Amino acid sequence: MASLREIKSKISSVKSTQQITSAMRMVSTVKLARAQRITENFRPYQQKVSQILTNFLSTQGSVTSLYEEQREVNKVAIVVFSGNMNLCGAFNSNVVKEFVKTTDQLAHLPKENIEIYAIGKKIAQAIKKMEFEPKMEFDELANNPNYDETVEIADSLMKQFQEKEIDKVIVIYHHFISKGSQTLTSETLLPISLDDLKEQKDEGYIDYIVEPDKETIFQELIPQVIKLKLYSYLIESHASEHAARSIAMQAATDNADDLLEELSLVYNKSRQQSITNELLDIIGATFK
Repeated sequence: MASLREIKSKISSVKSTQQITSAMRMVSTVKLARAQRITENFRPYQQKVSQILTNFLSTQGSVTSLYEEQREVNKVAIVVFSGNMNLCGAFNSNVVKEFVKTTDQLAHLPKENIEIYAIGKKIAQAIKKMEFEPKMEFDELANNPNYDETVEIADSLMKQFQEKEIDKVIVIYHHFISKGSQTLTSETLLPISLDDLKEQKDEGYIDYIVEPDKETIFQELIPQVIKLKLYSYLIESHASEHAARSIAMQAATDNADDLLEELSLVYNKSRQQSITNELLDIIGATFK
């Protein structure tokens, strides 16, 4: 059995760790509230733009866009969202697993034909260990989502797709539903599927009066929807990370409470046994 000093040292160590996990939980909870507010405020705007595009698709009849061209996939861009820190459960490891799954599906392509946009330090580190070289890394963007910087990434991807330098863009991110629910998702950003958008038509159809004409507006809306999608992936991943860390730190804090209770019980038993042994020694000495 461990000595009283060793048990007391363990109790002190667990208390120190609990203070850290509790502080991290509080910080993550505050950051989550801010990230969740940004996500929830952004969704109505994104949904309205998508609704406008859907209405145009319903009235335009047969329309085409450069960004919906389906062609043989020889070169792929993968945009992967992770965090910059650990201590968030399986958040980062699940992203890495999904990335591995995606690259396995693209194993027929040479590695140089897979361009990787790593948003988050953890996925960038994992990619390099797998002997991939990220085309671009965005560590700061994972900590502080920025619309302008996201638009630059989207513009670059759209330009490459338009000029046929890449044939497909895949995005891996966590879709934020609530604090207790985040879904790891892999989606195709380009080529965009206009048929899927047509199916999203709702009962709130509006016949807009537009200038200069619907075709021009339509061609402007497509890039805007792509930019908004990429930004939504970023802020949802950001919110999901803080939600995962908040839950993980809460679980760690609760586990520390359980461990402290067990150690305290062991300490009290050991202390009682020590006192009993001393009394027996004293009593034994009086009869000699």
